[in-house]
Amino acid sequence: MGIPTFDQVARSAALLASLTGLLLAAPATAATNPDAAAVPHRLVRAPGQTVTLPVRDALAQLPVREEDRTGYQRSKFKHWIDADHDGCNTRAEVLKAEAVTAPEQGPNCRLTGGVWFSPYDDRYISGPSGLDIDHLVPLAEAWDSGASTWTPAEREAYANDLGDDRDLIAVSAASNRSKADQDPSTWLPPAAGYRCTYVTDWIADKTRWALTIDAPEQTALAEVLEQCPDAPITVTLAR
Repeated sequence: MGIPTFDQVARSAALLASLTGLLLAAPATAATNPDAAAVPHRLVRAPGQTVTLPVRDALAQLPVREEDRTGYQRSKFKHWIDADHDGCNTRAEVLKAEAVTAPEQGPNCRLTGGVWFSPYDDRYISGPSGLDIDHLVPLAEAWDSGASTWTPAEREAYANDLGDDRDLIAVSAASNRSKADQDPSTWLPPAAGYRCTYVTDWIADKTRWALTIDAPEQTALAEVLEQCPDAPITVTLAR
């Protein structure tokens, strides 16, 4: 090969400068920034929108905030109501929907007989009197996590939410009262085989209602999910 001419050297230098500029201007990718791939795109929320995403991504979407119970009163969440005016209130609607063996319905929607399965403690219960209807995310926890700023109508809608069958659940009175208003950082169902479902549904409920989580709650949810499939959840946003 001969000695390159002045023009050839100049063209090579210009090409090198151009390539260097492109590399410097290129945005970081998952290859150059390993954390980028781990951050899911933030949901653009709209009431009535239905979203589907892996449960771990859904957890990552939940804002982490300190909780504040100032001003909480259970009476600020009006329940149980008869939203469709059929004579059966929300409690009765959940009992009818979740019965393993259907109860008999008498005047004023009085329910007798029937059998239910309580997944929290893995047991069957005969008759409705031994059951509570649990708000999966308790009313006090919802208040702490954002519902304190809602209108009374929004809190009533939350307390009587029949639009997502994960939000209200018939369980044994004993398990519900053991849980009280605790989040997963201090209470998980005694039935260990149900815990993946429980935390997945908890995340779905908080996603549906645009509620926040606190740091211990986030840690507890993540620790349980490490033992669970990264199952997709589908949620219709209420807020």
